[in-house]
Amino acid sequence: MRVTVRPGDSFWLYSRLFAVPLELILDSNPGVDPSRLLPGSTVSIPGYTVAEHRVVAGESLWLIAQRYGTALNALFALNPGIRPNTLAVGQIVRVPVRVTRPVVRPMRAYDSAALAEDLDRLTEVYPFVRRRAIGRSVLGKPIEELRIGRGGRRVHVNGAFHANEWITTPVLVRFLNEYALALTNGTAVRGLVMAPYYRIATLSAVPMVNPDGVDLVIHGPPREQPYRDRVVAINGGSMDFSRWKANIRGVDLNDQFPAFWEREVARSPAKGPAPRDYPGTAPLTEPEAVAMAQLTRESDFHRVLAFHTQGRVIYWGFMGFEPPESERLAVEFARVSGYTPIRYIESYAGYKDWFIMEWRRPGFTIEAGMGVNPLPLSQLEQIYQECLGILLAALYAP
Repeated sequence: MRVTVRPGDSFWLYSRLFAVPLELILDSNPGVDPSRLLPGSTVSIPGYTVAEHRVVAGESLWLIAQRYGTALNALFALNPGIRPNTLAVGQIVRVPVRVTRPVVRPMRAYDSAALAEDLDRLTEVYPFVRRRAIGRSVLGKPIEELRIGRGGRRVHVNGAFHANEWITTPVLVRFLNEYALALTNGTAVRGLVMAPYYRIATLSAVPMVNPDGVDLVIHGPPREQPYRDRVVAINGGSMDFSRWKANIRGVDLNDQFPAFWEREVARSPAKGPAPRDYPGTAPLTEPEAVAMAQLTRESDFHRVLAFHTQGRVIYWGFMGFEPPESERLAVEFARVSGYTPIRYIESYAGYKDWFIMEWRRPGFTIEAGMGVNPLPLSQLEQIYQECLGILLAALYAP
């Protein structure tokens, strides 16, 4: 919600007027000097939308404020120049409406367009959630990162490295919405008041690493050539892409990282582009993997969690490179989710493998849910509730 600055207004006043923490208003207005608000300029107030009320006979501004449960001064802030004693029948009065429910729609076939739509809505209502494209896919689709928080504990989560594991994307988007909703309303998530974690941690999220692959699984081959013909050929002529994990070029993005990549090449059954398991011709040849590597290098994350499906397990080690705190975190993740922690598996060149090896910091692959990929949307609520504890623990665990 945008309000017009009046003489004497301040972010502190807006915080009191709209009952929103001051730090969220500050972070919703980057580049604005809070000590020099310019009358006539507009600023963002997070956690609100605007309703348009049409004045009827006998109404006063005070009665309108009472009807909507808002402060009279809030109406003045949204309606600069309004004359309360001369309201005209039919006149439009803008009214602030606090957002108290999630604004995203996770329960649908969650393709890249659904993600873009939800992120538009999320960052419109909660402008302190920072959004940027960290790169583009083979077909030019943005690989979006969201950041929330101002603390020194840098936590990264991602989803949909694998195309037919796209259900992990709405899990992460829903969590971002629940987090922002709790912050603006001063409410708790699973009994935890979220404001302290906003101050001590910064959460980075890439909900959909592989947008081309996700769209392929959900909608079938793209229009663009030569990719349309190539994916059909790679898929053995079948138009059923439900088993497809790779990107649009048939490269498995979670086999693309320089963590004993040569061993993954040797053990992989795929020796050329394939629906799954082909590591490519070299590490980091694919733009999606390159974007994730660049993000990780520039961000200096303290811990990373890659959400996959399926198996209800947590992989937390890699060839002895993991630090002692990894086990402690894995035990906590297991406690709050019911998942089984597993230290080692014969697999190389994955994102969490590379992170652990390069930084000697905790990295995790969370295999959510149980069944055959792509997991059905009927599992989304259960998966979310299981992963919610892990996402919260990633923020609160020291």
